[in-house]
Amino acid sequence: MSIHIAAKEGDIAEVILLPGDPLRAKFVAENFLENPVQYSSVRNILGFTGIYKGKKVSVQGTGMGIPSISIYVNELFREYGVKRAIRIGTAGSIHKDVKIRDLVLAMSACTDSGANNIRFGGRNYAPTAAFSLLKTAWDIAVSKGWQPKAGPVVSSDMFYTEDPNEWKIWAKFGCLALEMECAELYTLAAKYNREALGIMTISDSLITGECTSAEERQNTFTRMMEVALETAIAN
Repeated sequence: MSIHIAAKEGDIAEVILLPGDPLRAKFVAENFLENPVQYSSVRNILGFTGIYKGKKVSVQGTGMGIPSISIYVNELFREYGVKRAIRIGTAGSIHKDVKIRDLVLAMSACTDSGANNIRFGGRNYAPTAAFSLLKTAWDIAVSKGWQPKAGPVVSSDMFYTEDPNEWKIWAKFGCLALEMECAELYTLAAKYNREALGIMTISDSLITGECTSAEERQNTFTRMMEVALETAIAN
């Protein structure tokens, strides 16, 4: 058992969805998986395993931010043999063409976090999605008649920043949205030679000021869940 998950060997599938919100993990398990079994409730960060279209799939909450997702993903990759990890989270739009409830596929993740500065001794590293997962997710979303956006996102360490216009420098260089986890997920996937992708739903816009409710963010962003599940089980 790992320190923060405490699941038994074999409890967790080789493919996993990673929402930040543990209640979103519960929603996915109850609404998309057959015969879901809860394997972890440590610190109320819930994890479940069930069956999706005949294949074993897990879904695990990670909490918010790079330090939190780093704990869970390290343990999932190192101690439970997870091979494919897909983040399903929310993000804030910083691009005029990215609207509320749009799907965003994170090709790469810029960051202001110090984690990779520590890891690489001040060198810059470019955290990038697995192309195979990115293409699969894109094709699945398009086949369903949805119009996903794909491009770089920003994994920010701070939700409440000192400079409310800080996001504009990222927007100037083509970033689509702000979130808080993809950079670490992609970096760890590279370290452990695993596949990773971030699929986000836009929950608010820093450009227009629009915002969705907490209940919507927890229970209604089902398109990204469907795309993530289909991508997770694809060969």
